[in-house]
Amino acid sequence: MHRGFSIALAIGGAVIAMNCGGGGGPATSPTPSGGGGTNATVTITITGKGSTQAFSPNPATVSAGQLVVFKNNDVVAHHVILDDGTIQTPDIAPGATSAPVAMGTNGSKTYHCLIHPEMVGGFNGSQGDPPSDCHSAYCLGGGD
Repeated sequence: MHRGFSIALAIGGAVIAMNCGGGGGPATSPTPSGGGGTNATVTITITGKGSTQAFSPNPATVSAGQLVVFKNNDVVAHHVILDDGTIQTPDIAPGATSAPVAMGTNGSKTYHCLIHPEMVGGFNGSQGDPPSDCHSAYCLGGGD
């Protein structure tokens, strides 16, 4: 009986380990979010349908070369791409965090989710603009 319990415990632990941080690259423990110094990692949280903004903070403040990670707190996968096409993440599974990406400039940039194009965000003053006919729960201030 002890042996069966030990095997079940080992299998359960392996399943939990495999599910942690799945999809979208390795899960990370970034330094506190914010735009304080150029070495601090900025964490942008994907908040999902329950809020008026899908990305938080929006806009985020970043410096040239500063690392940015996207933490998916939604219940569906997301795939973030800068509107100019210079940076994109792989799919980010629910609960996962993207690998860190370095911002090329500290200028105003916008981005969106490839899976949910009406889900928009921005850096350094720009929040991005949802499509003009956006009625999705992901739109800024929108909702079905």
